[in-house]
Order: sequence, then C-alpha cells, then structure tokens
Amino acid sequence: MMRRDMGQAAKVLQLFKTLHRTRQQVFKNDTRALEAARIKINEEFKSNKSEASPKKIEELIKIGSDVELLLRTSVIQGIHTDHNTLKLVPRKDLLIENVPYCDAPTQKQ
Repeated sequence: MMRRDMGQAAKVLQLFKTLHRTRQQVFKNDTRALEAARIKINEEFKSNKSEASPKKIEELIKIGSDVELLLRTSVIQGIHTDHNTLKLVPRKDLLIENVPYCDAPTQKQ
C-alpha cells in the first residue's frame, strides 16, 4: 500500500512541475498571466494537499493533466498593437499543417 502512495505522490509532484513549465512557455513575457497562473496552480494543489483517497487523487491528477494539455495546445498569446488590433503570437508547437476544407469531398475507393 505504501509503495502505491509513493508512486501517486511522485505523479502529483511531476504534474505540479509540468504545469509550472507549461505556464512558463504558454504565458512567456506576460508577467500578469504568469503570476495569475502561478497563484492558481499553487492554490489548487494547496487546497487538495490533505486529500487521502487514492481514487480522488487519481481524479485530480487527471483534471490537472487535462488542464496542462489544454494550456499547451489551445492557448495563444495576443499583444495589443493599438486600440483595434491584436497581434497573435502562436508558439511553434501550435503551428500544424493546415488541411484545406473541401465542400465536395471525393469518394474513397
């Protein structure tokens, strides 16, 4: 039983570190967003610090992993260049090959 708990503790610590690394990449050069995300991550982990149920901890790990994936794959920074313009700054890992939309797809043989 103790061995599984140690494995779970390692998973929690790894997730904590991964979320903070992702936060630093996603919100790079945005001090307000970096600080807000840091506070939120720390608050969430602190509020669940005393959780003892292995099942509940697994659920929380899943939620945290989903949040990390969402941040890494869905958040794009924008910079106000003037009052009507926003410049998007996508990270290289977000730029994927764009597949053109086709109104009349061809039938597969």
